Amino acid sequence: MSAEKLLIVEDDPGLQKQLKWCFENYEVITAEDRESALAQVRRHEPMVVLQDLGLPPDPDGIDEGMATLSEILSAAPGTKVIVVTGNGDETSAVKAVGLGAYDFYQKPVDTDVLNLIVSRAFHVAHLERQNRELNRAQQSPMDGLITGSQRMLKVTRLIGKVAPTNATVLLLGETGTGKEVLAQALHRLSDRANGKFVAINCAAIPENLLESELFGYERGAFTGAHKQTVGKVELADGGTLFLDEIGDMPMPLQSKMLRFLQERVMERVGGRKEIAVDARVICATHQNLTDLIRDNGFREDLYYRVSEVAVEIPPLRDRDGDAVLLARFFLAKAAERHGSQVRGFTDKALAAIAAHTWPGNVRQMENVINRAVIIADEKLLDVDDIGLDVEDTGLPTLNLRQVRDEAERRAVDAAMSHADGNISKAAELLGVSRPTLYDLMKKHGLSGS
Repeated sequence: MSAEKLLIVEDDPGLQKQLKWCFENYEVITAEDRESALAQVRRHEPMVVLQDLGLPPDPDGIDEGMATLSEILSAAPGTKVIVVTGNGDETSAVKAVGLGAYDFYQKPVDTDVLNLIVSRAFHVAHLERQNRELNRAQQSPMDGLITGSQRMLKVTRLIGKVAPTNATVLLLGETGTGKEVLAQALHRLSDRANGKFVAINCAAIPENLLESELFGYERGAFTGAHKQTVGKVELADGGTLFLDEIGDMPMPLQSKMLRFLQERVMERVGGRKEIAVDARVICATHQNLTDLIRDNGFREDLYYRVSEVAVEIPPLRDRDGDAVLLARFFLAKAAERHGSQVRGFTDKALAAIAAHTWPGNVRQMENVINRAVIIADEKLLDVDDIGLDVEDTGLPTLNLRQVRDEAERRAVDAAMSHADGNISKAAELLGVSRPTLYDLMKKHGLSGS
């Protein structure tokens, strides 16, 4: 595997040599001015650029540092540019971040700190590149699902195992967690992918109309039934029927749905002819069906029919790292959609996004980020733009042991996520041996499967 490319833009040969030596783990490319920097960006497409803002001005008095930054970001918008400024030059650093720089660092250079900043920039750049690739893969079975969380990746692996079967799947999760996205993935990964994916929300249709929507009706079955109409169940023949919010299905209709699931035949409203339908059924609900059964709101026998395989989808607040990952994805999507120049988030905004509980989950986040991109005045979204109160994030944990344990757990979780469960690769990413990684996973209750 080739080393990651890091471009260093520095006009001082001595400092350039020192920095090149410090970043021996990367493929370091150097440039000393704006022209050579742009040439290297176009030739090598580095993911991260370390640029000195103090480049000498050109004969026309143009600020070479800011001009170089602007042209690099214009030529390669996804590049993470870390600017290096002189000691005490906070104004230039703030201005650079406003133009779209990823981060800044002030001289004198502390190589350990700078290595950490560069490493983090590569990590973020990799995640964003993966998101862009996923977004471009329109035919991907998991299209629309953005995650780096171990818990959510386990869900996707389960979806991959269940999809080729004809098992009835029950998707359980809060509103906005992506139940329909996973239902569509189940369909696309199955041998019914060429058939129709027919969805109906049982909570969105009045009780007196839901039966005819599901099973269709014969001409003259009721007032206004002027012609024979095929229902959703029949339309799904050869494909997949997705019953969203099945917990809201009226009790009288549940018995008819149970018969269909048992016999795979149905009758239209007002009809007497049995119609065979070959449809794979996927159900979803945000409700606790066990509680509904106890309260006589849901049939127990229907529950066992629809839950041959039950998949619990974790809420966004329980998906480590996904809040920031999704926020960046939705920002890029919204910026493209609205032609906005917004490029990213301030540190405070990212902290607020990571700490927020997101009761409306992914759907809420998408709406919040979309609105923020529309109303933003700057190139970086701040807490005021996204409407989250930093004070609501609470005080940070100050106990050093807790901080270390949590950081360790998150690092192991992230490494396992990026390695897709491969122990050897995860150990390599963490810089530890396989036995040490096994011990860490046991310590933090993480699974390798």
